[in-house]
Amino acid sequence: MRLRVAIDGPAGAGKSTVARMVASRLGFIYLDTGAMYRALAIAAVERGIPLDDPERLGQMARSVKMRAAEDQGVFRVWVEDEEVTGRLRDPDTDRAVKVLAMARPVREVLVPIQREIAGQGGVVAEGRDITSVVLPDAEVKVFLTANVRERARRRWQELQDKGVYVPWEEVLVELKERDEKDLERDWGRLVKVEDAVLVDTSGKTLREACVEIARMCEARMSCSTGS
Repeated sequence: MRLRVAIDGPAGAGKSTVARMVASRLGFIYLDTGAMYRALAIAAVERGIPLDDPERLGQMARSVKMRAAEDQGVFRVWVEDEEVTGRLRDPDTDRAVKVLAMARPVREVLVPIQREIAGQGGVVAEGRDITSVVLPDAEVKVFLTANVRERARRRWQELQDKGVYVPWEEVLVELKERDEKDLERDWGRLVKVEDAVLVDTSGKTLREACVEIARMCEARMSCSTGS
C-alpha cells in the first residue's frame, strides 16, 4: 500500500528532519510544503511585493515559475530556474514567510500542487495544514510538537550550524510570534485534527520520533496487506 503520511506541527518541532528520516526508512518521497511557501516569500521580497497585499501575492504565486524535487533526502526548490534551497531557512525568509503564509490567495495556488505531488501515495508530507487542508484523507496523520523552549533551542542551533548568529532570546520571541500567527489564519490554521496521533518530541531525540512514526506506518501497511 502506497501510504500518504501527513505530519503537522508548530515551527521548530522537528517536522522536516523527522519527515525526511521517515521517508528514507520507508522508501517514500519527502514533501516539504513549507519550503514552497518560503521560496515564494523569497520571490516576493526580491520583487518588492508588499507582504501585506494578499491579492498581489496571489498573482505572483500564479505567475512565477517554481519547481521542487527531492534529492537524496533534501527538498530542493527553484524559482525562475534559480535554486533557492540554501536561503529557505535564513532569518529574513523566516520573517517574510510568517506573513506570506497567511495569504489565502497564495495557499489556494500551492495546495492543489501539493495534493497532486502526494496523489500517488508513497509520500511523507509535512507542514502546518497537511492533515486538515492538504491531505485530510491521508492514511497516517501525525501532530508533531515540543515545548516552545525546546523548539527555540533547536531553531537557534540550526542557525548556529549555518553560521547565522542570532541571540537565543530573539529566536524564542520570533517563534512565539510565529505560533500566534499560525493559530490566527483564516484558512490553513494550525490545528490537531481529531484522528492525528500526537507525538511530543520534548525530551526525546528526533530519531526516536522517526521510529515511532515509521512503526505506525508499517503497522498500517501490514494491516492493509493482511485484509
